[in-house]
Amino acid sequence: MDRAALSIVLNIAEGSAQPTGPNKRKFFAIALGSLRETQAILDILEETELLKKSDSIAALLYRLVNPKGG
Repeated sequence: MDRAALSIVLNIAEGSAQPTGPNKRKFFAIALGSLRETQAILDILEETELLKKSDSIAALLYRLVNPKGG
């Protein structure tokens, strides 16, 4: 869980430093994958409240990966 959660933050940071959209989206997509991994762990642990809160983060990351609503 710690590794997956740390990956979210680090990939968002690295993506935000990229000069082009496609490069940014690549790192944001990796962050989204790590968030989904974290959500799976939260689901297994039955951490319902944290799982609900993570959905709003997932929505924001999804928009960073798909800026035109794709």
